Amino acid sequence: MITTRPETLFDVLIQTCQRFPQRTAFIYRAAGEEFVISYEKFFEDVLLLARAFREKKVSHGAKVMLLSDNRYAWIVTDMALMSIGAISVPRGSDTPTRELEYIMTHSGCEYLVVENDELLERHQEMTSRLPQLKITFIIEAEKRHRLFQPIYSYQDLLQDRTITPTELKDFIHSRDHLHPDDTHTLVYTSGTTGEPKGVVLTHRNLMHQIENLPTIIALNEEDRWLSILPSWHIFERTAEYIAIAAGSCIVYSTLKTFADDLETYRPTLVATVPRLWESLYGKINAALEKQSRKKARLFRGLVAISAAFRRNSRILRDRLPRYQKVFFLRRLFDKGLALVKISLLFPLYLLARKKLALVQQKFGGRLRVAISGGGALPDYLDSWIDAVGIRIANAYGMTECAPGIAGRGLDCPIFGTLGKPVAGTEVRIVAENGTVLPAGQEGEVQVRGQQVTPGYYNNPEENRKAFTEDGFFRTGDLGKFTLTGELVLCGRSKEIIVLASGENIDPTHIEATITMLPFVADAVLVGQDKKGLGALIVPDMDKLKEYVAETFSHAVHETEDFLNDKQIVARVKNEINKLLNPKKGFKPYERLSGIRFLDREFKAGEELTNTLKKKRHVIEQKYKDIINKLLK
Repeated sequence: MITTRPETLFDVLIQTCQRFPQRTAFIYRAAGEEFVISYEKFFEDVLLLARAFREKKVSHGAKVMLLSDNRYAWIVTDMALMSIGAISVPRGSDTPTRELEYIMTHSGCEYLVVENDELLERHQEMTSRLPQLKITFIIEAEKRHRLFQPIYSYQDLLQDRTITPTELKDFIHSRDHLHPDDTHTLVYTSGTTGEPKGVVLTHRNLMHQIENLPTIIALNEEDRWLSILPSWHIFERTAEYIAIAAGSCIVYSTLKTFADDLETYRPTLVATVPRLWESLYGKINAALEKQSRKKARLFRGLVAISAAFRRNSRILRDRLPRYQKVFFLRRLFDKGLALVKISLLFPLYLLARKKLALVQQKFGGRLRVAISGGGALPDYLDSWIDAVGIRIANAYGMTECAPGIAGRGLDCPIFGTLGKPVAGTEVRIVAENGTVLPAGQEGEVQVRGQQVTPGYYNNPEENRKAFTEDGFFRTGDLGKFTLTGELVLCGRSKEIIVLASGENIDPTHIEATITMLPFVADAVLVGQDKKGLGALIVPDMDKLKEYVAETFSHAVHETEDFLNDKQIVARVKNEINKLLNPKKGFKPYERLSGIRFLDREFKAGEELTNTLKKKRHVIEQKYKDIINKLLK
């Protein structure tokens, strides 16, 4: 048995499977049947697939496109490739063909693992154009592929399941060929130029998270995770790695079965994105309204009572963020007032807590903590989740940091923040002139630590932009520290938009497409932490009037009415969405949910820099109310 400190993910896999061979590692459903996988069985599956890959000449350093959605075979494939030293290049099934071709070409993928025949057929013409592609493997194939085409199904590869003692010993010893600085994966994320950037993540990057993140949530082998996010997203992927390292159990769920699975499998942990909470919030309120308006009002009242009680309790215990020192007498007054409110609210709070426990039962009744990442959790949702009695760990990270940077875990009592930086992580707030700012002042968040990527693959220009001279990674996010060292995000200085579902979107290509319409003078894509995308449009009024005159029979009204005419707005939105179609390389979630015409142009020194670049965070702040109404 290996007892030394693990240095690579393969070490982690070996140690966990040796410590907990009979413990349940995974639970999943396929074809209506439930499968329960022990760590011993998991290890065997990884070994067998690694052996099959080796027989097909997949070797150390080879790049392998892993095109599949969330499933047990995904993590087995990921670990099998890792054990060989091959580099996985993962992507989801909804990846457009054009983007997939760019990623495979740029990364130099020699092998392709694809989820099923249908997905392979969708990209068949493209893959046939890739001269470097040697072999394609299909996870789930109805028929076997042999003879003249270098295509193999997993069914072909895994017919022989015998493992000799020598093979087992050799497989474990193959760990000696892996090094902490070996590249484990290339994760492509949207770039400001419109082309995805390949984030290099090493074993060292991920081992830093495996060693430090579990303490934030007090993870142990008795925990059960419910997995709902795409495995190729680094947030979900790292969550699965730390679950494996702890010897805990992962249950694979789907959006369709998520609500039922919560009650059936009674998880203690779940990794989520804000979109899931927004959906839950909306469904609960809609269901109550449908039952009875009286019940809906009562529920909202109970939530408000709970939120008020908990907020005043935090004031009393100094558990709300502070950015500047407050005079002692003022603090004493605030605490005294909070104590009065707590005393008055206490009987009602006891009633609210009892009634709201029904919401907790919808999560199975055992949920210790829900981790929210992939985008900032809106304040109203953070407060609502807390009020109904669910412990939320509001986390901050990005692909380039594998992904954890900071997290408001069980060890952080300061509500309304992202907690302190992950252990071993340096985070600083920097002004535009490079000055490091004190607590309470807003600037760019910069990060340095073992989890930070060595750089973008084959992209020296982006690497020069991404790192400071002293080795800090420029996140492009705006934030500030509290007096006690917790991080709070204030916006984004980067171009990238992160939806509530966790999807990263480069706005420049979409905005360029929108401005192809002759009546659009300028456009700004919005949707940070929202369910969908919207656009603020500066129109060319003369050309827009011409378009309306040609398209609609009614006369053109005064400017204010004209820009808010629902029929005109709906027609223009439809015209834009026709341009944002999958045949042109756009993803389904890149369509617009709403648009809003602005009655004034952007000006240099206000919404624009002196070089006429858009100040996105300024625009988002200026039109915050409009954006919230547009994408509510």
